[in-house]
Amino acid sequence: MSWWAEMGSFSSSDLAHIESQLAATDQLLDRNYPGDDGSRQPIHTVYIPADRFTPSLAAEWGAQALATAEAHGGLEKLGRLLGQEPDLAASVASRVASKLAAEPIEDLRLDFEDGYGDRGDEAEDADAVAAAKTVAAAVAAGTAPPFIGIRFKCFEAPTRARGLKTLDLFVSTLAEAGELPAGLILTLPKVTTVAQVQAMDFAVSRLEEVHGLPAGRLRFEVQVETPQLIIGADGTSPVAQLPHVVPGRISALHYGTYDYSASLGISAEYQSMEHPVADFAKEVMQLAVAGTGIRLSDGSTNIIPVGDGVEDAWKLHGRLVRRSLENGYYQGWDLHAAQLPSRFSASYAFYREGLPAAAMRLRNYVERTEGGVMDEPATARALAGFVLRGVQCGAVGTDEVKALAGVELSQLTALAHPRLAQPTSH
Repeated sequence: MSWWAEMGSFSSSDLAHIESQLAATDQLLDRNYPGDDGSRQPIHTVYIPADRFTPSLAAEWGAQALATAEAHGGLEKLGRLLGQEPDLAASVASRVASKLAAEPIEDLRLDFEDGYGDRGDEAEDADAVAAAKTVAAAVAAGTAPPFIGIRFKCFEAPTRARGLKTLDLFVSTLAEAGELPAGLILTLPKVTTVAQVQAMDFAVSRLEEVHGLPAGRLRFEVQVETPQLIIGADGTSPVAQLPHVVPGRISALHYGTYDYSASLGISAEYQSMEHPVADFAKEVMQLAVAGTGIRLSDGSTNIIPVGDGVEDAWKLHGRLVRRSLENGYYQGWDLHAAQLPSRFSASYAFYREGLPAAAMRLRNYVERTEGGVMDEPATARALAGFVLRGVQCGAVGTDEVKALAGVELSQLTALAHPRLAQPTSH
């Protein structure tokens, strides 16, 4: 460090001593707290029984979602039902219609767990292979959602071997078909201990070795569905240890509304994404992964917009989606095609409502303009991250960002994720 002068209070040897003291801290921050990688995060995950997937499923769900909306007055009426002002409802409706036609499902999970059940080993073996072949065909045809994968059975003793077999068959069949899908996601459910996640790390490492995949190619999600993962038997929080026992391997934590609530004795009528026990668990999850680059997903509501209760179900779903977004949970689960209109309408309204103020503050920050709010770099990152999420999901156009904030997409991304644009200092 040629700029370090010997004439101050601290000598070069003092600096070297402090550098030595903090070497482990530097390594921890670089390895365990890399921050978000700037890639797109889907705003929802759709779960279906694994044997029901076809290459046309996403398009079919989009058509069903649009038909349901039209049967109940259209997407503008849905927006007003969710509390949107007329102008906002109109701009949201046109974008949601385009979304449901072009990309109705952002993330799809073929479920071999609760949504599939126990059908015997022979049937599940066949379905795991068939699912992989169908996914490969859909990806090749360009009809697969951008993110797609499986949820297999958990690593508790009764289902461990079955879950591993399904994981192996699915990944191995995909690998044999060619390059793995870029958006491949694997989901490990009902995790109760750190050891189960370490076992999953070992399993995917072996699959990488066997199939000649780069180390770290197979990342996975952890479903937080048990209280033991929030507070362990020794009084510590196992979920907070997960990012650090397998750094870089976990892609997301997903909250499981109903399994978690039931485990705490909450009666079925009151199990909800907004119950106090859910909020506590999700706040712990947020703290556990802050700065690690691991994403978060909220759970689902099982109140489905069908029959006579469509509008009430839409209002509930839209309110829950908005609540999750306001609380920093930018993804959630959808269980039925009729939930797609309220998912996208509520999400798009969230980003479009916040765009003008966020863009103005970003412009002031970039241009160093004096304004009513003096934003710090951390706040500027949050503002840019908010706008970038809106762009990535289709709620906001890059032309709007340029006009309002005065920045191109590349600059917006650099503002949201400055570490990606700068070399590390260590």
